[in-house]
Amino acid sequence: MTKDRLLSLDIFRGFTILLMTIVNNPGSWSAIYPPLEHAEWNGCTPTDLVFPFFIFIMGTAIPFAMPEKTWNASVFQKIVVRSIRIFCLGLFLNFFSKIALFGLEGIALMVLRLGITFLVAYALLGNFSLKVKSGLAFGLLALMLFLAFSGIEAYREVRIPGVLQRIAIVYFFAALLYLKREYQKQILTACVLLLGYWAIMTLIPVPGVGPANLDKGSNLAAWLDNTLLNGHLWDVVKTWDPEGILSTLPAIASGIIGMLIGQLFQLPISKIELVKKIAIYGLGLLLLGVFWDIFFPINKSLWTSSYAVYTAGIASLCLIVLYYIIDVKRVDKWCQVFLFWGVNPMIVFFFSGIIPRVLSGIQIQNPNLPTETLSIQSYLYDFIISPCFENPMNASLAYALSYATFWCMILWILFKKKLIFKV
Repeated sequence: MTKDRLLSLDIFRGFTILLMTIVNNPGSWSAIYPPLEHAEWNGCTPTDLVFPFFIFIMGTAIPFAMPEKTWNASVFQKIVVRSIRIFCLGLFLNFFSKIALFGLEGIALMVLRLGITFLVAYALLGNFSLKVKSGLAFGLLALMLFLAFSGIEAYREVRIPGVLQRIAIVYFFAALLYLKREYQKQILTACVLLLGYWAIMTLIPVPGVGPANLDKGSNLAAWLDNTLLNGHLWDVVKTWDPEGILSTLPAIASGIIGMLIGQLFQLPISKIELVKKIAIYGLGLLLLGVFWDIFFPINKSLWTSSYAVYTAGIASLCLIVLYYIIDVKRVDKWCQVFLFWGVNPMIVFFFSGIIPRVLSGIQIQNPNLPTETLSIQSYLYDFIISPCFENPMNASLAYALSYATFWCMILWILFKKKLIFKV
């Protein structure tokens, strides 16, 4: 095993990031094709595969990034610092729209926010020494947490959990487990997390509510989120969070499963034997998830144990199909565009979240109603994209694809210039 990149893994990551960009940026949230929406509660749509796929891929990449399995203070510090940097990137996305100073409004306020954004991005994505990275990461984390809990009105309800925050936590525990425990104990840890979460969610009564349940907003995970992070949760519901505290436990198991699959690539077996082995494991995980769904419904918001193994099974099958096509059969001419996305995921994750916030935050005059304003994002959709389509769902999808094309051009330029930004 060497540190050579596994092309199929990069392609799989690139496809996942591209799909994330499309589903997160429709022209209108009220006009979306069903496969591009999350399941209402129980169930799993293609969109519900994006997040667990990325966590699975991150876990799979760990053995490639640390093939020597060396454990010392420096390695531990690198894991901690990388985790905090990823966490800070996600937390800053929640802070972006809250930033205010000296009563600034409109363009001036947006310029301020963008200036701070680029400073934060440089601090967290810049290629500094480990000592400088540590100082910047810990300093930014401390500052944002202080602001969140300081009682300052602007930050009183800033959300603490998030996608990148969960990825950071999963990476931290999965990387430590990889370095400190052998394969069998890694499997045992994943099983304990999945079975333990199942027991916790289905057996422990919910304080102030009653018996254990898996209903929206009244389950034990929601109670814990609201108890520990009251006021700092998902602003759609405010009383629980889909990336909350308790549901991060099975998400860690998702990362561990990816890591277990990644270690199979180290086995001294032929590529065809590897394909067969991972295909069997993937199918087994998928079927286990389908069976477990009977007792513990597949649910992304709760990240149920059935959801974790079901999505890990699909991810394993997707990866091994790509591996067979790309790395075994060497049919890889078609996948260049996904490679652009796959080698620079954090840039896309961060700035593809910032740009919509900027476009929706700048107001311009409404061409049809001179006395009213609308955001640049609304203008682009309502006056440029939407008039080209009779079906609003097609218009909404066209906007998302246009945004993805915009990012594709940026990533192509970065790829050609060999600019890869790592956390």
